Amino acid sequence: MAWIKERAVLVLGLLVLVYMFVPIFVVVLMSFNDPATRNVYKFDGFTMHNWLNPCEDPSMCDALGLSVRIGLLATVVATIIGTLAGFALVRWDFFGRSSSNVLIFLPMAAPEIVLGSSLLTLFVQGGFAGQLGFWTIFIAHVMFCLSFVVVTIRARLAGMNDVLEQAAADLYATPSQTFWRVTFPLVLPGILGAALLSFSLSFDDFIITNLNSGSEVTFPMYVWGVARVGLPMQVNVVGTLMLIVSLVIVLGTEVNARRRARALAT
Repeated sequence: MAWIKERAVLVLGLLVLVYMFVPIFVVVLMSFNDPATRNVYKFDGFTMHNWLNPCEDPSMCDALGLSVRIGLLATVVATIIGTLAGFALVRWDFFGRSSSNVLIFLPMAAPEIVLGSSLLTLFVQGGFAGQLGFWTIFIAHVMFCLSFVVVTIRARLAGMNDVLEQAAADLYATPSQTFWRVTFPLVLPGILGAALLSFSLSFDDFIITNLNSGSEVTFPMYVWGVARVGLPMQVNVVGTLMLIVSLVIVLGTEVNARRRARALAT
């Protein structure tokens, strides 16, 4: 009984992790599935066909490519603007700063259907009703990713100790040198985290994209449409690849952080 009490938190934590990762395990397993029919989502047999022929349905790869292009472009723009806004909100005192901090949270708090319909109304009223497509999706994604980037960067800056910046100034470093050699490296992990979050949100979005996409079809829209007639197993291949890329990034970041810690220790 004492052993259980001592390890109760550990056991509960492991159970929660298993519960959270069960859907991911299913996706990985189904990427090797050879289904008897597309209408029944169950494991019928092992095959490498899905991995060797990921673009068996060309429309899936077209939708995936569109999502990746929009995600990367929206991530770059949202990260740049969000980083500048984060620095402004933390490092400078200006009129309306408190109100700006509150307004930043509104796109995050508003339901996606409200934000998507509002953007659609904006595009229609602006005369872009017949031009909905790549660029309207891009604008919409930048708009709702921006709040998450600003909040992430602001949290990183607020928790950062300015002692090193003061030390650089004491050593006669110029403001530009202090920023690029001290401040920016310290903020960089937050910027990378914000960029990864932004890409994930953009790649995964369905509601806002569906309302502002016109005739374009992104990967989430493709999955939603094809699921009604039978989901191809190659969709699970894409999900598994995204998982692998995420793990590589996380592990690479962790290894790099440990190397830096060892270098500083020696």
